[in-house]
Amino acid sequence: MQKPAVTLMVKAARAAGNVLLRHMNKLDALNVVEKDRMDYASEVDSLAEKEIIKEFRRATPDYAILGEESGPIGNSRFTWVIDPLDGTSNYLHGIPHFCVSIALVENGEPVHGVIFDPLRNELFTTSRGSGATLNDRKIRVADRKDLNGAMLITGFPPRERARTSAHLKCIDTLLTEAEDIRRTGSAALDLAYVACGRADAYFEAGVKPWDIAAGALLVREAGGKVVDFRGRSTGPMDTRGQMPRQLVAGNLKICDALQSKIVNTGYASAFD
Repeated sequence: MQKPAVTLMVKAARAAGNVLLRHMNKLDALNVVEKDRMDYASEVDSLAEKEIIKEFRRATPDYAILGEESGPIGNSRFTWVIDPLDGTSNYLHGIPHFCVSIALVENGEPVHGVIFDPLRNELFTTSRGSGATLNDRKIRVADRKDLNGAMLITGFPPRERARTSAHLKCIDTLLTEAEDIRRTGSAALDLAYVACGRADAYFEAGVKPWDIAAGALLVREAGGKVVDFRGRSTGPMDTRGQMPRQLVAGNLKICDALQSKIVNTGYASAFD
């Protein structure tokens, strides 16, 4: 049975998903702003986030909010961490791969998470200590033992282009063992796909709490491991941790193997 918080999160995520779907046939008419170099947001991001915040303000007025578009609102032991449209670039280009990501974070640690893909009607949910599900069915990370033949996912965020050479060197080394490396354009769905075994592992730099809070909990509750490029804790996922960070996720063995490659190729030292 879903926790009450998850039920609320699902309602909010579906409301936001409906906003995304309603605007898909009028992409040319959307107002788009460049938040940073090659980092865009549209009016749909804001509209979807407002739907989510409306649900949370009604039910939990004392909780803080950290939204990608709204920024930090209030102070509390509990924080709603919201990405109303993870995969904005995909969405604006008409590429059908994006989602809504919501986490409830307590003192910096995610305790509940929801990732909703409205196009596929796929709903990933998780609560700390209760496992992870996809459309109410339990999910587990893949059981691959090493990088040989692995399907990996990464990303090339605009804010990390200065380290692209180190990233590409790491990819070059990984492709001597891995089957392939994907770049899908949605960190939240990348983590959800690792959690349900569609991908063996994921690594990316420059991600922020709203990108990863729900997905990191999903992976952990599906039996996986999530660390930074040096194998350390991922840090607080609330307003205290808004700076970009690095992330590695997978089952215990492949996560360790991938993290070691990131260090040995020199990619991790690019952030020292």
